[in-house]
Amino acid sequence: MALPATGRVGRIAFYGGLFALGALAQGSGLLPEIAYYWPDIEYLGREHLFLVGVSAGLAIGVGVPLGVFLTRPFMRGTAESVMQVVNLGQTIPTLAVLALSMSVLGIGVVPAIFALWVYSLLPIVRNTYAGILNVPPAIHEAARGMGMTNNQILWRIELPNALYVMIAGIRTAVVINIGTAPLAFLIGGGGLGQLIFTGIDLFNTGMMLAGAIPTALMAVVVDFLLGLIAFYFIPRGVNPLR
Repeated sequence: MALPATGRVGRIAFYGGLFALGALAQGSGLLPEIAYYWPDIEYLGREHLFLVGVSAGLAIGVGVPLGVFLTRPFMRGTAESVMQVVNLGQTIPTLAVLALSMSVLGIGVVPAIFALWVYSLLPIVRNTYAGILNVPPAIHEAARGMGMTNNQILWRIELPNALYVMIAGIRTAVVINIGTAPLAFLIGGGGLGQLIFTGIDLFNTGMMLAGAIPTALMAVVVDFLLGLIAFYFIPRGVNPLR
């Protein structure tokens, strides 16, 4: 099945933006300078993807079960209080989260992953929580009338109906993670931030763009791929795009 009109427009805008960006870089003479850093882009890009993959995977692994746990009846009274604790990861400035993680875990990849994990947690927990709570009560009543247990309702009714909202939270968290990961360089975590911040320090626009452009493209491509997953793999009845 073809993507809806909005998906096609987004895809055209994406490729048009890439073409315009390439034309601008070529016209300004920056393209050869950016290409000069291609070996660094490949190496640091792998580091960047490692930071994002591990921290986002941990955020999904913790955020989805936590969001589900907060929707259980015995947690209804304290769910919002727990959510405010999770919300601290986004209310505290990113550099402060990095500094706090560095002060506890030292310098390197581990504190960078921890900080990115904390910063990515809220959208996943919040969307999982909201998606399950917004399942229509009539569906719950019908499931109970069929004799389903609580676990069966969770796996067969609540999670499938909340899946679109949950993936939307995961998309948001991953894109935020990719855009925040360059800051990991400041605490020795590596990644494309090395090119960005070194380029800023040296007033080298080509070096800075050699880190910034791949970071932006990575965020756009990953968001696009997650959007395709949401479109094609979420059941028709709970997918508003189909």
